[in-house]
Amino acid sequence: MLRALSIQPGVLATTLAAAGILAITMGARQSMGLFVGPINTSTELGITTISLALAIAQFVWGAAQPVAGGLADRFGPRPVLIGGLVIAALGSALTPFMTSGLGLAFAIGLLTAIGSGASSFSVLMGAAAQRLPLEARGAASGVINAGGSFGQFVFAPIVQRLIQTFGWMSAMWALALMTLAALPLIGRLTNSAAAVVRHAEADHGIGHAIGSALQDRSYLLLHAGFFTCGFHIAFLVTHLPGEVDLCGLPPSVASWSLGIIGLANIFGSLYAGSCVAKYRSKHVLAAMYGSRALLIAAYLMAPRTELTFYLFAAGLGFTWLATVPPTAALVGKLFGVRYLATLFGLTLLTHQIGGFFGAYLGGLAISAFGDFGWMWYADMALAALAALINLPIREAPIIRPAAA
Repeated sequence: MLRALSIQPGVLATTLAAAGILAITMGARQSMGLFVGPINTSTELGITTISLALAIAQFVWGAAQPVAGGLADRFGPRPVLIGGLVIAALGSALTPFMTSGLGLAFAIGLLTAIGSGASSFSVLMGAAAQRLPLEARGAASGVINAGGSFGQFVFAPIVQRLIQTFGWMSAMWALALMTLAALPLIGRLTNSAAAVVRHAEADHGIGHAIGSALQDRSYLLLHAGFFTCGFHIAFLVTHLPGEVDLCGLPPSVASWSLGIIGLANIFGSLYAGSCVAKYRSKHVLAAMYGSRALLIAAYLMAPRTELTFYLFAAGLGFTWLATVPPTAALVGKLFGVRYLATLFGLTLLTHQIGGFFGAYLGGLAISAFGDFGWMWYADMALAALAALINLPIREAPIIRPAAA
């Protein structure tokens, strides 16, 4: 795959810089579930209140995507990425000083979410796509996405160890410093030798692009499937530590499970990037969502052991964020890359609306029923539905080089 990114000077540097930024922002963001128990013990705010703050963060992270994408399309990605990283670090640094639900909602739900959203998929994918030739975009999206998964793999066990050794407040301050460490990579991305590639696409303005997209049935179906993806990921990243605790297993099982998810998704993202060039993206997405429904069913029938959680994490991790490359590819195929950051950002907003419900309803379920049983059933049903609704999406068949 890296060979496909070495077509022109600077292409590989652009891709790796974007992957590095995503590794840091996603690694920090996907580790937030590890703080739920320690924050509750320290503040006694209750799981539901803390879950609401994280649910708000899920939604705000998604809402920031199209706004940040639109600003990047208009003013360039550099100022957007710098501002995003600084705001995300500020939110992490302020969180330990918050002793109320409203304070947590402000620090985690707004600041960290806005900052990490402005320095995440929509801006990074858009910046890279506009600087890469058409033949390298599929492979690049897989590598960039794998960067986010690598960040989760690295951050989860490190954050857990920091919490256990120094306490959750110090761990949160360490996250703030690690977020700022991504700032030097922005120059490598925006000043790369890979100049902006001008693709032959009509430009009728961002308003026309959004309006046309929202009237497109395939684009709306893509949103519906991505809603399920957000529900699934937010539920697990927020409440997997609680599920592990219910099973009487140590917290390290949760952190290693999250790490395994990230590790498995490195391979899943790279594979998804290669599949974009070989198969229709809608079929790739349908297979991913269908596999999630089957894996959840298998988990519900399995004994709750450490091995079960690790195998479950590896299976789910392979498709965890691997839905991003085919989804971004479909948006690019339908509407081009001129406003990819904005239009893909809108799909991420829908993704995070699902994330809001996944995180918040999980908190309500554990408070009302004492377990996550109904959430697992809802997650499985939504995954099966997402597999079906991706199939009618309008997408031309892949033309093989030999056939061409």
